[in-house]
Amino acid sequence: MTVAGVIGGGRMGAGIAQVLAAAGAVVTVVESDADAAGRARERVAAGLRKAAERGGLADDPAKVLDRISFVTRVAGLPADAELVVEAVPETAGLKARVLAAAEDVVAGTAVLASNTSSLPIGELGSALRVPGRFVGMHFFNPVPASLLVEIVVGPETSEATRERALGWVARLAKTPVVVKDSPGFATSRLGVLLGLEAIRMLEEGVADAESIDRAMELGYRHPMGPLRSTDLVGLDVRLAIAEHLHRTLGERFAPPRLLRDKVARGELGRKSGQGFYTWP
Repeated sequence: MTVAGVIGGGRMGAGIAQVLAAAGAVVTVVESDADAAGRARERVAAGLRKAAERGGLADDPAKVLDRISFVTRVAGLPADAELVVEAVPETAGLKARVLAAAEDVVAGTAVLASNTSSLPIGELGSALRVPGRFVGMHFFNPVPASLLVEIVVGPETSEATRERALGWVARLAKTPVVVKDSPGFATSRLGVLLGLEAIRMLEEGVADAESIDRAMELGYRHPMGPLRSTDLVGLDVRLAIAEHLHRTLGERFAPPRLLRDKVARGELGRKSGQGFYTWP
């Protein structure tokens, strides 16, 4: 039986823990305190129920949940973990700290991975004693339903680490896309650029949000329009990524005023109930 760890039990971390456990792994989720750990457990339980209702879960949800434990310190990760994925907020310092702490706990053979959607893998890996064991594994929201994992190979990532990451993706029945470490990788760079332009169009009164989204869904066969997708990702998350890409890639990634204003008002998308759409 394989053993894995996830640092961070928010929407993304809970989803990653769910798919790892559904694939048969014993998983430990690290959260900041007991209350946060309890909420993470509720997220995973709800996700498993939904997966079972859709017919996408081979085991009983309770049985899968029993394979997941929740702790409040990185030191609680199992020493025999074969994979540890950090899924904490998009702050380079925080990610580097939890990855370094995990390196002190797990065996030298474990793969350490980041779910970052835009931060440089080389920069995060520099906090580790052995950066060759580190790789980006960028999952997509909602993790259980998404078919893609973006594998980001840093400048120090070893070939063995890359292959082991690909093996984990195959085990999860998802499709990998391998990219080199560059600002925004492939998915965030393209997705954010489209989303920002859609926000500018809305800001300029070109069309309403639903019309912009429907044009891309019907005209280009996108499964979800860029504004609804931004609501799902979180306007605050998209703003943070855009600011990073603006600093590294230039003016084409400058966040529109409408995006900044909505984030300042707490209109963060689905998680707050209001973004470019109203959510129940």
